[in-house]
Amino acid sequence: MADPKGFLKTRDRVVPPRRPVSLRLMDWKEVYEQGDAATTRAQAGRCMDCGIPFCHQGCPLGNLIPEWNDLTWRGEGRQAIERLHATNNFPEFTGRLCPAPCESSCVLSINQPAVTIKQVEVAIIDTAFANDWVEPHPPERLTGKTIAVVGSGPAGLAAAQQLTRAGHTVAVFERDDRIGGLLRYGIPDFKMEKKHLETRLRQMQAEGTRFRAGVNIGVDIAWDDLRSRYDAVIVATGALVPRDLPIPGRDLPGVHFAMEYLVQQNKLGAGDSVVDQISAEDKHVVVLGGGDTGADCIGTAHRQGALSVTNLAIGIQPPTERPEDQPWPMAPNLFEVTSAHEEGGERVYLASTVEFLHNDVGEVRAIRVAETEYLDGRRVPKSGTEREIPADLVLLALGFTGTESETLEEQLRVPMERGNVERDAGYQTSEAGVFVAGDAGRGQSLIVWAIAEGRAAAAAVDRFLEGETLLPSPVRPTDHAISI
Repeated sequence: MADPKGFLKTRDRVVPPRRPVSLRLMDWKEVYEQGDAATTRAQAGRCMDCGIPFCHQGCPLGNLIPEWNDLTWRGEGRQAIERLHATNNFPEFTGRLCPAPCESSCVLSINQPAVTIKQVEVAIIDTAFANDWVEPHPPERLTGKTIAVVGSGPAGLAAAQQLTRAGHTVAVFERDDRIGGLLRYGIPDFKMEKKHLETRLRQMQAEGTRFRAGVNIGVDIAWDDLRSRYDAVIVATGALVPRDLPIPGRDLPGVHFAMEYLVQQNKLGAGDSVVDQISAEDKHVVVLGGGDTGADCIGTAHRQGALSVTNLAIGIQPPTERPEDQPWPMAPNLFEVTSAHEEGGERVYLASTVEFLHNDVGEVRAIRVAETEYLDGRRVPKSGTEREIPADLVLLALGFTGTESETLEEQLRVPMERGNVERDAGYQTSEAGVFVAGDAGRGQSLIVWAIAEGRAAAAAVDRFLEGETLLPSPVRPTDHAISI
């Protein structure tokens, strides 16, 4: 354990400060300032001798949180990253992007602010990279077996790294022009600069993982052809089918899905030129959806110079404190002020969008909204409460409904279930040798679930090919997802 009296001596929860809004809106760098080592050690020292560390239960990866908190408090940074890497392939991603359900399960959070688990995690990996402690781990021998991983998001990359280290020859296929999936093109740079992704990809290449960007499986190479070339295939294509809003005016110019918008800005950040870019500059922007994707759109719109940003959510505003029906150690649904919300704009709850309105040239000029009311368990617009909100750009951040399955169903003939690829408890589909990991199998979820499923699917594939495996398997497909 860490300092036995740390949670008594250091009662305040301290996280690295965010850069001033006026400064961070002028660039696309990460919003957090660099934390100092003394504060990180003191915060790690708040991890108490709780007996049963419920943070393990809160983390799908099963991270050994008390152990690396203790090592951080003792100043043993190299040992800390070894314990962290034992369960998590990519702490530089989760430490920046995960909503930290482990902190909701922290025993200290029963009557004090939780340990800053997420901030300690990112400090450990950043220190490790700065000191060149993160080294390639190529296999000692090759098995002669080949595996194709389709999709290079966190699930695909985790599976690929595990299987490469087990001695298999792994090729990761990505239809985009760069490796990384949503880590590359879905996450704005102000949340995670892409240098962290590039550093990890270099390690994986040095270990022997092969990357094939710009290859669309199902189009450039048929799924059944891929299956015939490799001993096993892992489908890790994510859940990228966006939820639409079929109301009058949906097809007007200026109404876009959030990912169309975010991908373009990330391409610009990578140095690409984007034809007919969707830009918020000098526009009144309305973002529909109150989740992380909506917040990403808000922060992006501010940096592009929007005149105004309005965020609409159809449901009620979450509470600021844990509600009684979501007791510890559950992950509660709480009102959150992200860095993007700090930067300006208006947030409106109980707002049902009724119609998109157009101007004289046929472009969106406003949206008509009404107050949401609940009738027979349904959320519907309340008659007589309609009003207009100016909107030159509308971004739909309403979540995702499943994976893009047309070529999978046609070419591999694998069944689908509620928009996701159907699989058994061993991550295998009805097609022998074809496995599914991450959002493609479980639906839209958290980055920690993606990495955990990538690791578990890797163990299942290794067992399929070798008859046994030493790879860890942290979760099963039947495990319940943490609510988001």
